[in-house]
Amino acid sequence: MDYADLVKAFGAFFAIMNPFVNLPIFLALTAGFTVAQQRTLAIKITIFSALMCAAILFAGQSVLNFFGITVDEFRIAGGVVLTHIAWSMLNGSGISSHHGSDQEQDHIQDLSGLAFYPITFPMIVGPGTIATLIIYAGHFSGTEQLLEIGGVVAVILAMLFVVLFFASFFGKVLSDTMRVIMTRLMGMVLLAIAVEMIVAGVKAVLPGLA
Repeated sequence: MDYADLVKAFGAFFAIMNPFVNLPIFLALTAGFTVAQQRTLAIKITIFSALMCAAILFAGQSVLNFFGITVDEFRIAGGVVLTHIAWSMLNGSGISSHHGSDQEQDHIQDLSGLAFYPITFPMIVGPGTIATLIIYAGHFSGTEQLLEIGGVVAVILAMLFVVLFFASFFGKVLSDTMRVIMTRLMGMVLLAIAVEMIVAGVKAVLPGLA
């Protein structure tokens, strides 16, 4: 992968898994927790997220092959999913596919395994993250390239860990206005990447349009 591809991959994963966008939700879900409990949860979330991303990155292509789906077809579908998420970010509305439906949110505190559900899945490693991982895994099939994508995801997860581990501090520093601006900006970046995915997929599936 060249530098431009790595930057594009970083932009895509950062927009979807943005630690600062997920921070307010993490703080809301852990209201009443001690700092020590929040930090223990942050460690578990990072581990669960890393395991899920690694499994999807290296097994995603096999899943597509099992269902007889090509990478280009999945690229179009993944682009549509990312478009929906990006549009929601731009309009400031909730993203139920990543943050859970209203009914799920009402019962979050009653669910066991808070670290995995709903924080790891579907908040961090949700449909958008899964689609992007599989698309990149299919587009860059070499082991070295997969490791490079894994490295990009690892950087995002490291940032996520730092933000969640020091959630009590960042929660005081990051204002609501800053969070809104970042969400809108990342939504625009993600929308541009989603459009590129759809266009590339359509050209590959329907070469006559190229």
